[in-house]
Amino acid sequence: MDGQSLFSEVLIGGKGSSLSSSSVYAIANSLSKVDIDSSVSKNLKRLDSSSDEKLKLIRNSLSDDLKPGQNFLTLVETRACIVILLNRFILTNQNDIRFIIPDLICKTLNQDSFDFEALNFSTLENTGYTLGELNVLEQSGCGAGICALLDCCSSCLSTIADSVAALSCEALKADTSVLGVRSVDSGDGILINDVVSVARDFKVLLKGFEGKTKGCKLITEITEVHASFRESVKQIHSITRVALNDSLKISKGCSLSSVGSENLLVKTFYSFAMSLLQLGESSFYRAGLLADVAGSEVGEIFQSGCPNIDESMLRTLAAYKRNYLILFHDISKLVAVVRIIFAWEAVLTILSIARVESMGRSQEVPVASSSVETKKVKGKKVVLGKGTVVIRQLLENRLKTVGDPALLNECVGGLSLFFEPKDADLHMFLKKVREIVESNELNSVKRPKGTQDFAEEKMAIREIAFKIIEGVFKRHGATALDTPVFELKETLMGKYGDDSKLVFDLADQGGELCSLRYDLTVPFARYLAMNSRITSFKRYQIGKVYRRDNPSKGRFREFYQCDFDIAGIYSAMGPDFEVVKVLTELLDELNIGEYEIKLNHRKLLDGMLEICGVPPEKFRTICSSIDKLDKHVLDEQPFEAIKNEIVEKKGLTAEVADKIGGLFMKRGPPLELLSELKQNNQFLENNGSSVALNELEILFDLLGDSKCIDRVVFDLSLARGLDYYTGVIFEAALKSGTDQVGSIAAGGRYDNLIGTLGNNHVPAVGVSLGIERVFCIMENLAANQWIRATETEVLVSILGEDLRQAAALVSELWGAKIKAEFLVNKRFDKHKKLAEGSRIPLMVIVDDRERSAGDRERSANQVRIIEMQSNKEESVDRDSVVEEVQRRLNLMSWK
Repeated sequence: MDGQSLFSEVLIGGKGSSLSSSSVYAIANSLSKVDIDSSVSKNLKRLDSSSDEKLKLIRNSLSDDLKPGQNFLTLVETRACIVILLNRFILTNQNDIRFIIPDLICKTLNQDSFDFEALNFSTLENTGYTLGELNVLEQSGCGAGICALLDCCSSCLSTIADSVAALSCEALKADTSVLGVRSVDSGDGILINDVVSVARDFKVLLKGFEGKTKGCKLITEITEVHASFRESVKQIHSITRVALNDSLKISKGCSLSSVGSENLLVKTFYSFAMSLLQLGESSFYRAGLLADVAGSEVGEIFQSGCPNIDESMLRTLAAYKRNYLILFHDISKLVAVVRIIFAWEAVLTILSIARVESMGRSQEVPVASSSVETKKVKGKKVVLGKGTVVIRQLLENRLKTVGDPALLNECVGGLSLFFEPKDADLHMFLKKVREIVESNELNSVKRPKGTQDFAEEKMAIREIAFKIIEGVFKRHGATALDTPVFELKETLMGKYGDDSKLVFDLADQGGELCSLRYDLTVPFARYLAMNSRITSFKRYQIGKVYRRDNPSKGRFREFYQCDFDIAGIYSAMGPDFEVVKVLTELLDELNIGEYEIKLNHRKLLDGMLEICGVPPEKFRTICSSIDKLDKHVLDEQPFEAIKNEIVEKKGLTAEVADKIGGLFMKRGPPLELLSELKQNNQFLENNGSSVALNELEILFDLLGDSKCIDRVVFDLSLARGLDYYTGVIFEAALKSGTDQVGSIAAGGRYDNLIGTLGNNHVPAVGVSLGIERVFCIMENLAANQWIRATETEVLVSILGEDLRQAAALVSELWGAKIKAEFLVNKRFDKHKKLAEGSRIPLMVIVDDRERSAGDRERSANQVRIIEMQSNKEESVDRDSVVEEVQRRLNLMSWK
């Protein structure tokens, strides 16, 4: 998988949209295409056809048009700046900005080979600029684009730094007990959160490792250095997120109302650069220790090949503080240098550990002492921590070899490229490290395997998905049904074929043997069997089901299913068509990627098995083997992978097995393959397959009429292992290029299931969406977007200590059905941070801090309202605050 597949298309503009650092990085590195929201482009296009006189075009001779005009910027940095400029054109509220400029920027960024000349407007109609366009071009600072690149890179660097430093501690046999939290204090008696967090993470990574070398400053300072960097990374992320989506507030005199925004970026990123310098310097000296241990040859290669960090870099950065583009550019270069230093430290660490292990117990091995000298100790196999042993393996997988000093520079170069965000494998590495840290085996409180916790952004994504799914179900007239989470064991047994062993059994309670429900279909059938008066029912159900399975990617022991079923007697294949159509609508509206629906018929399967000579009593067990064919689709001879199972374990002859392989490997466009099968007399003469082909012909015609047959593949190898299927069966899966998480939906017809549980025989067909697998995909797609975890519309901010004022005011808003939170704190920055972090559109501020009597009297009946997107502030009467808030919310497109 390449870096391209990590990022989806980035949409600029539109209701509730915002630009993220990862999106800017993806566009700047040509990993993602960019497009303008249709609603925005529609509004801007209205001006494109207007006359020059009406728009008052200014014939301007800007020589570089949209170029940032700084020759020292790299191509990626320049593209990032242009992305910000594009976003400013979309966000700036000016009536004379046309679609022609943002459209040209968009098309140029999407070219396979970026060309500045394509941004020259001299060849276009209506050349020149309107006043609003000129204001954006000349006054829009684009430094936020480079800041976005730095933000995206720095979040990766923090995890890389921790991983490499932890591995170095073990290679240096350091006493890691010094990494614990000591007496670091924030000034009010509370330990600094980031120091505590770093100490905890290192404890998890190093669990099981015991070092002996004491007192090395380069080890003892890790906690503070890494904590300082973490804090600076959070600060630049917070300020960059706001800066990326700032619109220009241009007054009539063409002056900016937010002049200080670039100064704030400079201040924050200069502080970040200081912590980055300290982090790189710490890594450089640990790498130096490792190089000394490895011997003079390695030491010389390190000294000549590894870039050093010294005070001159600090002086250079300080000199350019007033030129923000140069400063951000130089910080980008510093990030690249630190990335190379990390690569050197990692390579030398792996080399040192490998050499120690190769020498064995009886030889003397050099290690670093606290005085940064070397000494001799008895060598033995290095026992790594539970976390670092995984980190070592992941890093070694990226290296050809580190045993030959002549290849050191090559290894370092490859690893430094691996540490860049555009490398897809880096994201897997970071995810694995986070899983190690978050699992925190030191914590005795754990959740069961195969289960998940969901909060904030993840719950927001789930709510979006459930809303879409319920909308599709209700559109087709389905009513909701809920059933118990456990059923009598006898109800569930014998319904799932070989998978019956995955049913969760419960302990005997009061003489009833119960099991957790395996799916939602059998409980639905039990419900209809109990209610014999119901002869037709179209229902949907969203609920948790349980499997005693081995957890893996996309597979859980507790997970949601979303079912849609139609029970009753209707026109032939009408319900089957509607169920498949519902599935296509679900997957289209969830927008999780290209998919295909594999479809077959159980009677056709039975007929084919009969034609091949399989005894009827073995139909079901052979079907379960055939159903495994999709797991071997990439094999050169996929059927050979299961032929042995059919012959050796299930007792068929090799001749029968070969006949099965000749028939069941066929798949293709539905109507074409159906036509081929209907020309085969063996199928037409078999009762089961003949009925199946006729039903499939009706179904395919209906799907063709509904314009969704292009989503369907007729696949004769699809068998579906569940015993209760009697007719059409189908299964949906994403096409190649997406993380493989297995099938994402499945279903079919089960005409006899309800009858086996009661006296009324009601035919039925249904589909089940494996929503947990869909969530995995949606979370990956949403990783580059800012998902809002709450729907709060107003933050009631009491600047003081009067909780009663907060209670009264927020209760009025709640009474008006307005979504509101409140905060009581004297510091305004605490309120603003909460509003920005939760993306709350409005702040209602009551200043209750100590002031003069006159000030209190003047503001007694006044509150301030701040619109967070525009930063517009206005005082209003306290008595009319609810009406004013409602009015502003109704006018907002950004909530």
